Amino acid sequence: MADTAPATPAYASQKDHDIAIMLAAQCHLGTKNCSNAMERYVFRRNDAGIHIIHLEKTYEKLKLAARVIVAIENPQDVMALSARPYGQRAVLKFSQYLNCKSEAGRHTPGTFTNQIQKRFEEPRLIIVTDPRVDHQPVKEAAYMGIPCIAFADTDSPLQHVDIAIPMNNKGRLSIGLMYYLLARMVLEMRGVVTPEKPFSEICPSVDLLFYREPEETEAEEVAGETAGFGGGTGFGAPAADVGVHGSMVVGPPCVFGKMYVEMANSRVE
Repeated sequence: MADTAPATPAYASQKDHDIAIMLAAQCHLGTKNCSNAMERYVFRRNDAGIHIIHLEKTYEKLKLAARVIVAIENPQDVMALSARPYGQRAVLKFSQYLNCKSEAGRHTPGTFTNQIQKRFEEPRLIIVTDPRVDHQPVKEAAYMGIPCIAFADTDSPLQHVDIAIPMNNKGRLSIGLMYYLLARMVLEMRGVVTPEKPFSEICPSVDLLFYREPEETEAEEVAGETAGFGGGTGFGAPAADVGVHGSMVVGPPCVFGKMYVEMANSRVE
């Protein structure tokens, strides 16, 4: 008797699938603290005292942010910033797909306010990964009248933030996934992503936006060189099969684990 693959869950819409993978990436896990401005986005608290974020509201705020980004005629007038290490790779990839500007790492004070600076910028919209860590660009944007979109956790301050997207902005999987979804929504609204040209042709895998430890990267390079000289797999080996779901392609090894693979490879009816 031939082995049959386990049945994967089917989703009624792209929205249901997106929320499912947001759960797998733990985008819904907040902190034990909650600010007054973020109470409206909290669903409940679990037994450990962690605030659970309402992902339905997160998805709606993602769509709102995508509409605002699309309204900017010149993509170069949009700037994504992340001083948090887990978001630096995500903003670089996000800016590559949307053809906008990015700043990964420490923000130089005066970038938006001091015109004699070498790296003076005049964006029409900024996107920050954490309004607490990125407080300097948020404050400078408020001085210059620049709207601000921020990924906000339950304890994040929302002063000078125009659009707060509630999510877990401290996890490397959740940050990368949210930038992935936001980039896909923007390109769909621009008409770049269509059923004939899915987002998977632009971004082959969501794993590209995840932060990777330097030790992990070095270990993979060493393993690849060893396997390549061994003759079994490596540089000349064919690429592994990947699972395709709409605009998402997930290839092994998948950092989400078995649960994510089952969700990402399921088909939308």
